[in-house]
Amino acid sequence: MEQQPVRQLSAPSIRVRISAFVVTVQAILFLVHWFVYQTWVFFRPETDSPALRTITIVLSMSFIAASLLAFRYWNVWVRVFYRMAAVWLGFLNFLFLAALLSWVAYLGARLLGLHLSRPSIAAATFGLAVLAGIYGILNARQPRVKRVGVTLPNLPDSWHGRVAAVVSDVHLGHVNGAAFLRRIVTKLSRSRPDVVFIPGDLFDGTKADLEAVAAPWKELSAPFGIYFVTGNHEEFSDRAKYLHAVSRSGIRVLNNEKVTLDDLQIIGVHDRDAADAEHLRSILEFADVDRSRASVLLTHLPRQLRVAENVGISLQVSGHTHGGQIFPFTWFTHRIFGDFTYGLKRLGGLTVYTSSGAGTWGPPMRVGTRPEIVLLEFK
Repeated sequence: MEQQPVRQLSAPSIRVRISAFVVTVQAILFLVHWFVYQTWVFFRPETDSPALRTITIVLSMSFIAASLLAFRYWNVWVRVFYRMAAVWLGFLNFLFLAALLSWVAYLGARLLGLHLSRPSIAAATFGLAVLAGIYGILNARQPRVKRVGVTLPNLPDSWHGRVAAVVSDVHLGHVNGAAFLRRIVTKLSRSRPDVVFIPGDLFDGTKADLEAVAAPWKELSAPFGIYFVTGNHEEFSDRAKYLHAVSRSGIRVLNNEKVTLDDLQIIGVHDRDAADAEHLRSILEFADVDRSRASVLLTHLPRQLRVAENVGISLQVSGHTHGGQIFPFTWFTHRIFGDFTYGLKRLGGLTVYTSSGAGTWGPPMRVGTRPEIVLLEFK
């Protein structure tokens, strides 16, 4: 199949864009930290000190610094630093919400003529923020096994009752390593799926010993195999190194192609190649999907759904959204992806399952969502 040309940016142009992005994010983090700090010392003025101001400045720069190091180095010190910075970023999210809530409570009480002590308001709101962060960490470390029934037209008789496991968005790297993946593989082994689908973001995209962190996949066997397509995090740089590590782990990479498993059609399209509707259409048409038989499309984002439906795909399996991962980003994500943010949905003749993912990106927390390993039982 003739590939459409991809516009390549020059190295200087890429560096300028990355630098602009880093500066913008760092500026936002400075402002958020400043707001949280100023709110805290307003409600607890006795805590204001040069030491606290210095700590706040250092914390405001921690995640950007850790991320830049994580893209270049893979050692225990960087992993510890990155994890600490990522955890703090998650707490910052809830502390920011606590600061907003503190002002709402304070101003609301004054308007109503009520007397609420400022230290009491801060203790309540910031205390809740800390509890939310702790809950988020514990929740994120326990992927649940979720069983979902899927009815597909023209499903081969041999596939009735069979199970496909979906493991999306593990994000192996500086936070989730081989030990985390080994727990997922153990859960899968107990569930004994017939086939396993990995629709992208198996890796976090940072520097890592890719084969080592993915090695636990070698401990899993499925009668019809394990299949993988890239997500956006495998596309941060040359995806070839990720595909090599995946293949070395005993996983079949679907390079924009179709395989047939006991009359069930499985098509895999990498994330970058699914971004453009016409390019995706050309890949699916070249795959020669048989409309008279059930088919499953693996692609990372729940997008270009009309293209998949028009070509005759029965089921699309995706991830990427994390369901929003952490409140209030659950709201923002739903604004982008709508009904297809999470779960089993339909678009005409197309069934779509979007997984919230097994891992996390950034803060290793989940509040308002749950990490999951999905077992799709075909009916």
